[in-house]
Amino acid sequence: MKSINPDDFRVAKYIKLSTSPTNLNNDATDDEKEAELENIQQKLSKRQDVMYAHNRHAVLICLQGMDTSGKDSLIREVFKEFNTRGVIVHSFKTPNSTELEHDYLWRHYLALPEKGKFGVFNRTHYENVLVTRVHPEYILFENLPGIEKVEDITPKFWKHRMRQIKNFEKYLSQNGTLVLKFYLHMSKEEQRKRLLKRLESGEDNWKFSIGDLKERELWDEYQKYYEEAINETSTKHSPWYVIPADDKEMARVIVAKIIWEELQKLTDIDEPELDPKVKANIEEYKELLKE
Repeated sequence: MKSINPDDFRVAKYIKLSTSPTNLNNDATDDEKEAELENIQQKLSKRQDVMYAHNRHAVLICLQGMDTSGKDSLIREVFKEFNTRGVIVHSFKTPNSTELEHDYLWRHYLALPEKGKFGVFNRTHYENVLVTRVHPEYILFENLPGIEKVEDITPKFWKHRMRQIKNFEKYLSQNGTLVLKFYLHMSKEEQRKRLLKRLESGEDNWKFSIGDLKERELWDEYQKYYEEAINETSTKHSPWYVIPADDKEMARVIVAKIIWEELQKLTDIDEPELDPKVKANIEEYKELLKE
């Protein structure tokens, strides 16, 4: 299996999704991909245990992608070996009435990971500059001052909102949260195959929704706004990674590898040492437990 370089997927300059690959020609076999993922799973699990004990840093993993891009299965496989206390997954659906009574980032603040833990956002705060751009009428439900109709939502509004998101992520980074954002870049043809498979599979057809087809008709609009949001908000402290996602197994390996490499940059993480007083009397405590 060829070596994976995280920098090959990091958005450090302007990118165009139309020319970004949706498949990585790595020549790896299924067995090689499985073995590599298992190796990284174990390392991530051990690292998370140390981070939990160290209790200084949190990690926020943001996953975005079109329907069927593999977000759910990626979460299941990449974090498979984690202690359940160390990772919390949030899937953000349409805002409910309570959430709409607050600003659009409020519900995301509530779901942020505690120190020592990993938080995974399956669909994220970026839905507020993606779905709402394709369907701007959704903004009207937020009851914002000066926004009475769709025509009131100007390009300046979206610029401000993306700046707010960047400030939100910078704030998290400055307060000890490692923010990593992944866009699972799938081709329209691959989505067609996966939606068809859902319909043909007795086990998976419950996942199918007529809404999937309606949103698919808006593919080009979504790609346009994904591209704009990624380019506008990929920063040093909260980078975007565009992951070729036509091959689900390879996408999982790439994401796991990137997370592992980024965690290595947190050089101040050490497992806490036993209290000196306890350490000095450890033999005594062992004898007491033998009684």
